[in-house]
Amino acid sequence: MSNIGVESAFDVLVRARALEAKGRSIVHLEIGEPDFPTPPHIVEAAKKALDEGWTHYGPTQGLPELRESIAATISRTRGIDVGPQHISVVPGGKPIIFFPMIALLEPGDEVIYPNPGFPIYESMIRFLGARPVPIPLEEKRGFSFDLDRFRDSLTERTKMVVLNSPQNPTGGVIPREDLKVIADLLRDRDVMILSDEIYSQIYYGEPPVSITSFPGMLEKTIILDGFSKTYAMTGWRMGYGVMPTWLVEAVTKLMVNSNSCTASFTQRAGIAALNGPQDCVREMVAEFRRRRDAICRGLNEVPGFRCAIPGGAFYAFANVTGTGIDSKELADFLLNEAGVSCLNGGCFGEYGAGYVRFSYANSLANLNEAVERIKKVAVRWEPALVGGR
Repeated sequence: MSNIGVESAFDVLVRARALEAKGRSIVHLEIGEPDFPTPPHIVEAAKKALDEGWTHYGPTQGLPELRESIAATISRTRGIDVGPQHISVVPGGKPIIFFPMIALLEPGDEVIYPNPGFPIYESMIRFLGARPVPIPLEEKRGFSFDLDRFRDSLTERTKMVVLNSPQNPTGGVIPREDLKVIADLLRDRDVMILSDEIYSQIYYGEPPVSITSFPGMLEKTIILDGFSKTYAMTGWRMGYGVMPTWLVEAVTKLMVNSNSCTASFTQRAGIAALNGPQDCVREMVAEFRRRRDAICRGLNEVPGFRCAIPGGAFYAFANVTGTGIDSKELADFLLNEAGVSCLNGGCFGEYGAGYVRFSYANSLANLNEAVERIKKVAVRWEPALVGGR
């Protein structure tokens, strides 16, 4: 148990709520979940399912109708050919990190993963006795891998590579040319790829590319996706994995031993989400784009801050090294003194130090208020910057 980590966002949220309980005004930019309601047609589908009696055990692998809908969606959006036999439906996205790692990793195996990155990757790698091999995401490359370091990090013990695009916490999107290099390096190795594509529909330029679209990579890849981010369904706990059938069998065994199945009525809602109108997704992403532009513009006006424009997800990952203040100290200062709750980039790994993550899954008015609050307290470090010049 000493090897298991946590998500710092929830710890910071508790501290922020405690300040609110004392009467403090807090702008919450720490939690990574859409602030939009679940679309009405999805909610109605769940209500109908409850009325129709979808309240009992279902197939461990997932309802056949939902797996068919997922397979059709993945085939269309990734340009690949998968069927319902390749799909495992699970309660949330994290089981598609946990279960395949349990099935595939032995103590001493090496796993390459992005850093800064979603902290559960490293947590699960360590828990299973494998060796985490972090690869820095470079700001100058749009927070994509240092490909030379990636190449040099591959060894005979490398058993898994974790990719995440669009990425948490940076909002970076791995370019097609980088994915091609990665695919060429891995194609002939005994390595599985865990491609975390949970933000696949939240992007602001060209659609993100899945490594499964390159020759020979589909049979070596586990796609992680779900409903939480795309359809604002974080509390519904429903995700899925797309993987070779031999691994589906292993994941199904682990599901039987842990969860039995994913709730049947939520799966009926998932069918409505995938097969119903997608205007809700487009409208949400358009609003995220407006918020992204506003907060990044504002953060770039703060002395000592530098904020790249993210290509996807809903996070602004600001470089704060110019303030001369440790990023953890700065995140704590912004919470306690400015009433802006955000996350130290170091929460996402050693290479996140020097950055602060702001989730712009909040109203435009609140984002503007947060920026103004930060600018007001920036006078505390701005004289030092002026003196240093």
